[in-house]
Amino acid sequence: MVVKTTKKQAVAAATSVAATRWPRLLNELIDTAVGPYLPRPETRATACDLIRALLAPLPRKNCWTLAEHAGHDSPYRMQHLLARARMDETALATSLRGYITAHLGDDDVVLVVDETGDLKKGTHTVGVARQYSGTAGRIENCQVAVYLAYTTPHAHALVDHRLYLPTSWTGDAARLAAARVPDGVGFATKPEFARQMIASTLDLVPAPGWPPTRSTAAIPLCAPSWRNTAPGT
Repeated sequence: MVVKTTKKQAVAAATSVAATRWPRLLNELIDTAVGPYLPRPETRATACDLIRALLAPLPRKNCWTLAEHAGHDSPYRMQHLLARARMDETALATSLRGYITAHLGDDDVVLVVDETGDLKKGTHTVGVARQYSGTAGRIENCQVAVYLAYTTPHAHALVDHRLYLPTSWTGDAARLAAARVPDGVGFATKPEFARQMIASTLDLVPAPGWPPTRSTAAIPLCAPSWRNTAPGT
């Protein structure tokens, strides 16, 4: 049940309760859904720091600002986690989807698919090219990714995403290797990405009769570690 109120004391009390609950819920998420797929304790600790920093209201979010917020001396630990740490990314993504579906339930579920672009200035970030960005509303130098959100009447969460690689990337083996894109990654259209993600999520939702739908908003939740990695960063 959701109760709406404009009474300041009630709002303050609800905020206080939420503030005490979310650290416990974050620890639960790390311990049950994330930790088993990060074999080293240092990696698990950095992952927790990273998530906390991503949730913070920072004006800019990159490895430097996230590390500073987490109290690290340098961005090395964040960079190592995103670019070099060993993990089973497929199993981790599946675990996170299972965690979300278990907490949000499978009643009146709608899957929301959309793409969005991140504007970039350079040419080394994986997938960057001059292409249409819905965020900017025009052709820009950007990355484009397709996202899948899991929504119920009470809450929603991102459960998957795929980074779109234009043919200017997939047709250049040297560029792929320099950016450390895994072997075997080839060109795929955005509708193909959507079908892949929907199929993976439907495996976790034993509720027949509801159709996936399309909307216009999504936020990244988890992704391959190479998505924002440029050589030397």
